[in-house]
Amino acid sequence: MIVLKLVPDTSVVIDGRITQLIHNGEYKGATIIIPEAVIAELEAQANQGREIGFAGLTELQNLCKMRDDGIISLTFTGLRPTLEQVKLASGGEIDALIRNAAIEHDADFITSDIVQAEVARAKGIAVTYLRPEIEGFAPLGIDQFFDEHTIAVYLKERVPPMARKGTVKEMKLVRLREQPTSEYELRNLSQEILERAKRDPDGFIEIERRGVTVVQIGSLRIAIARRPFSDGMEITAVRPIADVKLESFNKADIIKNRITGEKRGLLIAGPPGGGKTTLAQSIATYLADTGNIVKTMEAPRELQVPDHITQYAALEGSMENTADVLMLVRPDYVIFDELRKNEDFRVFADMRLAGIGMVGVVHAIGAHDALQRFSDRIDFGVLPQIVNTIIFVDKGEITNLYDIGFTIKVPEGMSSEINLRPVTTVADYETGELLFEIFKYDSETIVMPVMRPLPVPFAPLKPPVIQKEPAETSPWKMLEKDIQREIGRYTDGNVDVQMLSDTKALVYIEDKDVPAAIGKGGKNIAGIVNKVGIGIDIRPRSELEKQPSTPAPEEELQLGGGVKIRMDKKQLAIICPDQAGKIVDVFAGKEYLFTATVNDSGEIHLAKNSSIAQEMIKRYNEGDAIRLRPV
Repeated sequence: MIVLKLVPDTSVVIDGRITQLIHNGEYKGATIIIPEAVIAELEAQANQGREIGFAGLTELQNLCKMRDDGIISLTFTGLRPTLEQVKLASGGEIDALIRNAAIEHDADFITSDIVQAEVARAKGIAVTYLRPEIEGFAPLGIDQFFDEHTIAVYLKERVPPMARKGTVKEMKLVRLREQPTSEYELRNLSQEILERAKRDPDGFIEIERRGVTVVQIGSLRIAIARRPFSDGMEITAVRPIADVKLESFNKADIIKNRITGEKRGLLIAGPPGGGKTTLAQSIATYLADTGNIVKTMEAPRELQVPDHITQYAALEGSMENTADVLMLVRPDYVIFDELRKNEDFRVFADMRLAGIGMVGVVHAIGAHDALQRFSDRIDFGVLPQIVNTIIFVDKGEITNLYDIGFTIKVPEGMSSEINLRPVTTVADYETGELLFEIFKYDSETIVMPVMRPLPVPFAPLKPPVIQKEPAETSPWKMLEKDIQREIGRYTDGNVDVQMLSDTKALVYIEDKDVPAAIGKGGKNIAGIVNKVGIGIDIRPRSELEKQPSTPAPEEELQLGGGVKIRMDKKQLAIICPDQAGKIVDVFAGKEYLFTATVNDSGEIHLAKNSSIAQEMIKRYNEGDAIRLRPV
C-alpha cells in the first residue's frame, strides 16, 4: 500500500486548509511532514505578536491531535534555519528549505502561494496548489453576535459579549449574554477570521503589528488585539449601519455648491462615531456619479464606496508615497480619511495646493479644535487656500457650516493700529457672523474665539445704582482664576490680573519671572492664551508699583496745537480733528514714540494700560510736549 506523503508550506498551515482537507477525507491516512523551517517561521511571527503566527501554531496543534487519534501520521524534519537564513527570508531562503524537504522525502508539495507553486514546478517537484476560494463561504462565527440593528460587537476574554445597537443618532450598549467570553473561544474566532481574510477576494489584512491585527472582510472591519498590546485578548467588529445618499443630509445643496465650485477644499470634523465617515462616503459617491474621477486615501480602508472609486492605503507605510502616485493618476477629487499624523496634514495641503479637490476627515469636538490641529502643522496664511469650508457633524446630522477667509486687520481684542496683521477668519456660513480668528502672536499661531457682548434687553430707566463687585461665579472672576492658575506655574509670587475686556487681560508678576512666563519666542504665553481663550499682556510688577499718577477718569487734557487727550477707565484717546484720516508720527518732545492712523472722527484710540499709552502719560507728566506730525 502506497502512503501519500505531503509537505505543506507555511501558507497552507496558516490558512487552515490542510486540516479541512483531512476532515473531508481527502488526505485521511496520509503522512504529513512538517519542516522545522515552517515551525521556526510561525514561532517568529507569534513572538512578534502577529495573529497569523498564533493561527499557524493552532493548526499544528490540530494536526498533532489528528495524529493522536490515528487519522494521519505526522513527522517533523530538517534543521531550524540559521540566523543568516532568517535574515534572507524575504528573498525566499526559508521557502527553499521547505521545498528541499519535499525533494528529500520524495513527497508532494502542497501550497496556496502561487510563487511557491511555480518555483516548485520549475524544480520538478510534484505540487498541489490550493487556489483561493471565491464563493461558498459559510457564515463567520462572529456573525452570531450581529443582527440588523447592531453597529459594533465587543468581545474580550473574561467579559460577557457586548454590542452597540441602534442608529448614529441614538445608540445604546447592550449585553448579549451573561456567560463571559473565553480566550479559547476568541482564538477560534480569530483563526477563522484570518483564514477568511486570506481566501476571500473581498478580504485582506489591513494592519499587522505586534499584538494587533486589523482585518477587512467585505463591509466588516475587525480588530484583533492580544498581549502585550492589550491586557487580554479582544476582538472588536464594526460595520456600517446604512448607505446614506448625500441628499439625505440637511444642507446638502450648500455642500454640493461648495465642493463642485471653485472652493474645493472641504474638511469634515466631528466627534468619534458622529457620522463623519458616512458623510464622506456620500460625498465621494455623489462626486463619482456626477462625472468625476474620485480616489480615496485611507489607513485603514474603511469607506464603503462603489467599485469605480479606487481606495488607496499608505504605500510602504507612507501617505506621502501614496500622494506621489495620485499626482500621476491625476484624479479630480481625493477623499482623505482620516487626518491624524503631521504627514497627513502636509500631504493634504500639498495635494490641495496642486489643484486637486480634497475632502478631509478629522476627529474634533468643535471647529476650534479642528482648526488648531491644522494651524499647528500648516502656515495659517495659506490655510484658506487649503480648506475653504468646514462641516461639523454630530449624531449623524450636519450641525454647522463654517467659511474660511483671509484679511489684513487688527485682531479682535486688540485696539491699537500697530497690531495690524494678516488674520485668517472663520465665520458661520449661513449668518456670516465671525466666530474665530487665527493670527501670529509673538511667533506663535493663535486660534482665538471672537467674544461678542451679550445683548441687553430693553428695560425702563431706573435710578442709577452703584455697581457692586462681581460675584465669584461671574465670567470675569472665573477667567481671572484660570489666568492666575496658569501664570502661577511660572512664578512663586502673587499674580495680579486686571480684566480689560471680554477678550483682553493685563497681568503683573515678579520682574524675574516675566521671561519664564513668556517663554522662548512667546511659546509659554501663547499656550496659555490658546487655553483660556483671551489675550494676555504680561507686565513686571515694578511697572505697576512705579506707575505714574494718571489724570482722573474721563479727564480731558489740552496739549496744544489743536490736540487733546481724553481718558476713561479703559481707554486713552488722542483727539486731533485736523488730522482725520491721516497717518501720523507721535512725539514726546523730540523723541519718536509710535506711528498710528487717525480715524475718520479725528481720534487715535489706545488701551489705557498698554505700554505705549503709559509711556505717553509718563512723558506728559514729566513736562514733555506731545505733538503729532503727518507722515
